[in-house]
Amino acid sequence: MAASGVFITFEGIDGAGKSSHVAALADAFRASGRVVTTTREPGGTPLAESLRGLLLHESMDPLTEALLMFAARRDHVLTVIQPALSRGEVVLCDRFTDATFAYQGYGRGFDLTTLQTLETWVQATPGGRLEPDLTLWFDVPPVVAAARLAGARSPDKFEALPVTFFERVAQGYAERAKQSGERFVRLDGARTPEAVWQAVRAACAARGWLKGAH
Repeated sequence: MAASGVFITFEGIDGAGKSSHVAALADAFRASGRVVTTTREPGGTPLAESLRGLLLHESMDPLTEALLMFAARRDHVLTVIQPALSRGEVVLCDRFTDATFAYQGYGRGFDLTTLQTLETWVQATPGGRLEPDLTLWFDVPPVVAAARLAGARSPDKFEALPVTFFERVAQGYAERAKQSGERFVRLDGARTPEAVWQAVRAACAARGWLKGAH
Protein backbone atom coordinates (compact mmCIF):
# COMPACT_ATOMS: atom_id res chain seq x y z
CA MET A 1 0.00 0.00 0.00
CA ALA A 2 1.28 3.46 -0.86
CA ALA A 3 2.20 5.65 2.09
CA SER A 4 -0.33 8.30 3.05
CA GLY A 5 0.63 11.93 2.75
CA VAL A 6 1.68 13.71 5.95
CA PHE A 7 1.34 17.47 6.44
CA ILE A 8 3.50 19.00 9.20
CA THR A 9 3.66 22.73 9.93
CA PHE A 10 6.26 24.68 11.89
CA GLU A 11 4.98 27.63 13.90
CA GLY A 12 6.33 30.24 16.30
CA ILE A 13 7.21 33.90 16.57
CA ASP A 14 10.16 35.33 14.65
CA GLY A 15 13.35 34.19 16.36
CA ALA A 16 11.82 31.04 17.87
CA GLY A 17 14.29 28.83 15.96
CA LYS A 18 11.75 26.76 14.05
CA SER A 19 13.16 27.19 10.54
CA SER A 20 16.49 25.57 11.42
CA HIS A 21 14.75 22.26 12.11
CA VAL A 22 12.88 21.96 8.79
CA ALA A 23 15.89 20.63 6.88
CA ALA A 24 16.82 18.18 9.65
CA LEU A 25 13.33 16.72 9.77
CA ALA A 26 13.25 16.48 5.97
CA ASP A 27 16.52 14.51 6.09
CA ALA A 28 15.10 12.20 8.77
CA PHE A 29 12.01 11.44 6.71
CA ARG A 30 14.05 10.90 3.54
CA ALA A 31 16.32 8.51 5.46
CA SER A 32 13.20 6.54 6.38
CA GLY A 33 12.32 6.22 2.68
CA ARG A 34 9.76 9.01 2.32
CA VAL A 35 9.57 11.62 -0.42
CA VAL A 36 9.56 15.08 1.17
CA THR A 37 8.44 18.51 -0.02
CA THR A 38 9.68 21.47 2.03
CA THR A 39 7.97 24.80 1.59
CA ARG A 40 7.06 28.00 3.41
CA GLU A 41 4.43 30.66 3.90
CA PRO A 42 3.88 33.21 2.72
CA GLY A 43 5.42 31.74 -0.40
CA GLY A 44 5.95 28.31 -1.87
CA THR A 45 4.90 29.14 -5.45
CA PRO A 46 6.04 31.87 -7.87
CA LEU A 47 2.82 33.81 -7.31
CA ALA A 48 2.91 33.40 -3.53
CA GLU A 49 6.58 34.38 -3.39
CA SER A 50 5.71 37.61 -5.21
CA LEU A 51 3.02 38.28 -2.63
CA ARG A 52 5.49 37.46 0.15
CA GLY A 53 7.63 40.41 -0.89
CA LEU A 54 4.65 42.73 -0.59
CA LEU A 55 3.50 41.26 2.71
CA LEU A 56 6.88 41.50 4.41
CA HIS A 57 7.93 44.92 3.17
CA GLU A 58 4.94 47.04 2.11
CA SER A 59 2.67 48.95 4.47
CA MET A 60 -1.02 48.00 4.23
CA ASP A 61 -4.14 47.84 6.36
CA PRO A 62 -4.92 44.59 8.25
CA LEU A 63 -7.71 43.47 5.89
CA THR A 64 -5.49 43.87 2.83
CA GLU A 65 -2.75 41.99 4.64
CA ALA A 66 -5.08 39.13 5.57
CA LEU A 67 -6.54 38.89 2.05
CA LEU A 68 -3.10 38.78 0.44
CA MET A 69 -1.96 36.16 2.96
CA PHE A 70 -4.90 33.91 2.16
CA ALA A 71 -4.59 34.54 -1.60
CA ALA A 72 -1.00 33.33 -1.43
CA ARG A 73 -2.14 30.35 0.66
CA ARG A 74 -4.84 29.34 -1.82
CA ASP A 75 -2.32 29.17 -4.66
CA HIS A 76 0.09 27.30 -2.39
CA VAL A 77 -2.52 24.72 -1.37
CA LEU A 78 -3.69 24.07 -4.92
CA THR A 79 -0.28 24.14 -6.60
CA VAL A 80 2.06 22.52 -4.08
CA ILE A 81 0.62 21.17 -0.83
CA GLN A 82 -2.44 19.21 -1.94
CA PRO A 83 -0.75 17.63 -5.01
CA ALA A 84 2.21 16.49 -2.87
CA LEU A 85 -0.08 14.98 -0.24
CA SER A 86 -2.06 13.22 -2.98
CA ARG A 87 1.20 11.64 -4.14
CA GLY A 88 1.80 10.33 -0.61
CA GLU A 89 4.62 12.74 0.20
CA VAL A 90 5.56 14.34 3.50
CA VAL A 91 5.00 18.10 3.32
CA LEU A 92 6.95 20.27 5.78
CA CYS A 93 5.72 23.85 5.78
CA ASP A 94 7.38 26.75 7.61
CA ARG A 95 4.20 28.54 8.82
CA PHE A 96 0.59 28.02 7.74
CA THR A 97 -2.81 29.34 8.83
CA ASP A 98 -2.02 29.37 12.56
CA ALA A 99 0.50 32.12 11.79
CA THR A 100 -2.21 34.24 10.17
CA PHE A 101 -4.41 33.97 13.24
CA ALA A 102 -1.45 34.71 15.52
CA TYR A 103 0.01 37.62 13.53
CA GLN A 104 -2.96 39.24 11.80
CA GLY A 105 -5.62 38.17 14.32
CA TYR A 106 -3.93 38.58 17.69
CA GLY A 107 -0.93 40.72 16.74
CA ARG A 108 -2.79 43.16 14.48
CA GLY A 109 -6.13 42.79 16.25
CA PHE A 110 -7.96 41.80 13.06
CA ASP A 111 -11.40 40.18 13.32
CA LEU A 112 -11.04 36.46 14.06
CA THR A 113 -14.43 35.55 12.60
CA THR A 114 -13.40 36.97 9.22
CA LEU A 115 -10.18 34.95 9.39
CA GLN A 116 -12.18 31.81 10.16
CA THR A 117 -14.33 32.41 7.07
CA LEU A 118 -11.26 32.89 4.89
CA GLU A 119 -9.70 29.76 6.38
CA THR A 120 -12.79 27.72 5.43
CA TRP A 121 -12.83 29.06 1.86
CA VAL A 122 -9.13 28.87 1.13
CA GLN A 123 -8.44 25.43 2.60
CA ALA A 124 -11.40 23.75 0.92
CA THR A 125 -10.36 20.74 -1.17
CA PRO A 126 -12.34 17.90 -2.81
CA GLY A 127 -11.54 15.75 0.22
CA GLY A 128 -12.60 18.35 2.78
CA ARG A 129 -10.85 21.20 4.54
CA LEU A 130 -7.08 20.82 4.49
CA GLU A 131 -5.55 20.81 7.98
CA PRO A 132 -2.03 19.93 9.18
CA ASP A 133 -1.62 16.46 10.64
CA LEU A 134 0.87 17.90 13.14
CA THR A 135 1.80 21.45 14.12
CA LEU A 136 5.14 21.89 15.86
CA TRP A 137 4.87 25.05 17.93
CA PHE A 138 8.25 26.49 18.91
CA ASP A 139 7.33 28.50 21.99
CA VAL A 140 9.91 31.00 23.23
CA PRO A 141 9.62 34.19 25.32
CA PRO A 142 9.41 37.21 22.99
CA VAL A 143 12.35 38.91 24.69
CA VAL A 144 14.53 35.86 23.98
CA ALA A 145 13.40 35.77 20.35
CA ALA A 146 14.12 39.49 19.98
CA ALA A 147 17.63 39.03 21.33
CA ARG A 148 18.26 36.26 18.80
CA LEU A 149 17.13 38.46 15.91
CA ALA A 150 19.08 41.54 16.98
CA GLY A 151 21.73 42.23 14.39
CA ALA A 152 21.15 38.92 12.58
CA ARG A 153 19.86 40.56 9.41
CA SER A 154 17.90 43.55 8.20
CA PRO A 155 14.45 43.07 9.75
CA ASP A 156 11.29 42.83 7.67
CA LYS A 157 8.27 44.89 8.73
CA PHE A 158 7.12 42.25 11.22
CA GLU A 159 10.52 41.61 12.78
CA ALA A 160 10.89 45.37 13.31
CA LEU A 161 7.75 45.54 15.46
CA PRO A 162 8.06 45.98 19.26
CA VAL A 163 8.14 43.12 21.75
CA THR A 164 4.57 43.92 22.82
CA PHE A 165 3.40 42.90 19.33
CA PHE A 166 5.11 39.53 19.67
CA GLU A 167 3.63 39.05 23.11
CA ARG A 168 0.20 39.26 21.48
CA VAL A 169 1.32 36.91 18.71
CA ALA A 170 2.57 34.39 21.29
CA GLN A 171 -0.81 34.57 23.02
CA GLY A 172 -2.45 33.91 19.66
CA TYR A 173 -0.43 30.74 19.24
CA ALA A 174 -1.38 29.64 22.74
CA GLU A 175 -5.07 30.14 21.94
CA ARG A 176 -4.79 28.19 18.69
CA ALA A 177 -3.05 25.38 20.57
CA LYS A 178 -5.93 25.25 23.07
CA GLN A 179 -8.46 25.02 20.24
CA SER A 180 -6.58 22.31 18.33
CA GLY A 181 -4.70 20.44 21.01
CA GLU A 182 -4.78 17.14 19.15
CA ARG A 183 -2.52 18.43 16.38
CA PHE A 184 -0.33 20.88 18.33
CA VAL A 185 2.89 19.87 20.05
CA ARG A 186 4.48 22.63 22.11
CA LEU A 187 8.27 22.69 22.02
CA ASP A 188 10.34 24.76 24.42
CA GLY A 189 12.23 26.91 21.94
CA ALA A 190 14.48 28.30 24.68
CA ARG A 191 16.24 24.92 25.07
CA THR A 192 19.39 23.97 23.20
CA PRO A 193 19.00 23.23 19.48
CA GLU A 194 19.86 19.57 20.10
CA ALA A 195 17.21 19.25 22.82
CA VAL A 196 14.62 20.89 20.58
CA TRP A 197 15.56 18.58 17.70
CA GLN A 198 15.10 15.51 19.90
CA ALA A 199 11.63 16.79 20.82
CA VAL A 200 10.80 17.36 17.15
CA ARG A 201 11.81 13.84 16.22
CA ALA A 202 10.01 12.36 19.24
CA ALA A 203 6.78 14.10 18.22
CA CYS A 204 6.96 12.44 14.80
CA ALA A 205 7.97 9.08 16.27
CA ALA A 206 4.97 9.20 18.61
CA ARG A 207 2.71 9.28 15.55
CA GLY A 208 4.44 6.33 13.94
CA TRP A 209 6.04 8.37 11.15
CA LEU A 210 9.65 7.92 12.29
CA LYS A 211 11.58 5.57 14.53
CA GLY A 212 12.47 6.77 18.02
CA ALA A 213 14.63 9.82 18.62
CA HIS A 214 18.36 9.50 18.19
